[in-house]
Amino acid sequence: MAPRLPRPTVSRLGIKLFLIILLVNVVIAGLVFLSVSRSLDRGFIEYLETTQANRAERLAEGLGEEWARRGGWQWLRNSPPAWHRLVRQQLWPGERRPPHGIERRLGDARDFVLHDAEGLPVIGLPPDEREHGDAPDLEWLPIVHDGERVGTLGYRPPRQLLARMEHVFLGRQQRNLGIVVAALGLASLLLAGGLAWWLGRRTHGMALATQRLTEGDYSTRLPERGRDELARLAHDFNVLAATLEASREARSRWVSDIAHELRTPLSVLRGEIEAMQDGIRTLDANGLHSLGQEVGQLERLVADLRLLSQSDAGALEVQLAPLNLTDSLTSRLDEARGWLADSGLTLTTDIPGPAWIRGDARRLRQLWTNLLDNSCAYTHSPGRLEVRLEGLADRVRVVWEDSAPGVPEASLPKLTERLYRVEDSRSRASGGSGLGLSIAGALIKAHGGTLTPSNSPLGGLRWTLEFPRLDAAG
Repeated sequence: MAPRLPRPTVSRLGIKLFLIILLVNVVIAGLVFLSVSRSLDRGFIEYLETTQANRAERLAEGLGEEWARRGGWQWLRNSPPAWHRLVRQQLWPGERRPPHGIERRLGDARDFVLHDAEGLPVIGLPPDEREHGDAPDLEWLPIVHDGERVGTLGYRPPRQLLARMEHVFLGRQQRNLGIVVAALGLASLLLAGGLAWWLGRRTHGMALATQRLTEGDYSTRLPERGRDELARLAHDFNVLAATLEASREARSRWVSDIAHELRTPLSVLRGEIEAMQDGIRTLDANGLHSLGQEVGQLERLVADLRLLSQSDAGALEVQLAPLNLTDSLTSRLDEARGWLADSGLTLTTDIPGPAWIRGDARRLRQLWTNLLDNSCAYTHSPGRLEVRLEGLADRVRVVWEDSAPGVPEASLPKLTERLYRVEDSRSRASGGSGLGLSIAGALIKAHGGTLTPSNSPLGGLRWTLEFPRLDAAG
């Protein structure tokens, strides 16, 4: 059993996600804070300036009426505390107490000053500001009664009031921003922790499966949950594992089949030689001919194996040149007519021409020979073999089909596998090593074509060969 990987206690991916999410949230919070603060600062100050100006106008109008009723400003000089009551009555008539918060702060009587018609102070600045020599920049409004200027009202603009409250405002905003950042940090921690746990569990399973795969356990599979990238990665991993498992099984079967194919002629050779050594058979021409046949079988098998290995390595020797496929196919079939007749097969052809491709005449002859061998070996006598050539727009198609017996649908995709036979009984009794169709597939692939098996209307097997067409003769 493959060793299990230790479950990680800290996910590096989770830490990275946490830091990224936290940083993004903090940056967004900061940008939002600056933008909102700037917007509020401008709009709020404009609102306060308009409000303060309206209150100052209303207070100036009320002070003019109060001047006429009292006959001057001397009563305010004699009783300064009455100034606070007067301001409150003029700005918030009918209310016993002014509202709280910024509204009250902007309507504070200490932020207003009153001068008489000669410009002499009636109500001045608070004592603390006079003592420190502060000289605020005030806004002034005339106090008029019946067209006569009876005094001047000064009021502190909102900007100065806000400057005095700046440290309080900034403290509150900083505290609020700290709360927002802490909340975002907590949300980021929870989010990153959940993502880290979810990704850590899935990636740990992938790491464990990958280790098993590298150790040769190709049966391991990953669960495919969802439709995200991790699910597709798990699917690709499973496809890779299944491919490696099938490749290992095929390699094992391939080695076993090769050993079997080599053992048969070697056993015959050993038996023949031992019989001659024991004097059971004489060392004559017939005995040597029998030995030569087995050696030839071994040579053909080794040559076929070499060709397939060259094809797998991409080193198959193919000299492609302009070639008329009609001539190549017709020539080989004409040579094989007597051979087919001896096997009880009737050949019918429909091969119009010319049909130009880029091909290797020697390799194509080998391709036709392998197909002929297959038809002769597996077609019952009397039987039929039909070959026709079809010229298409961008390719040339050769249809090769014979009569019964046929091949089950499930076995069609496996026909070009090496050493594959539809039935175990179809072994050396039918001739061949089981590599002919694999070699045919390799040869047509080297020509850039395709080889597709299907069932034939004649009751046997149909092979459809397609080659890229070469325009123009020559």
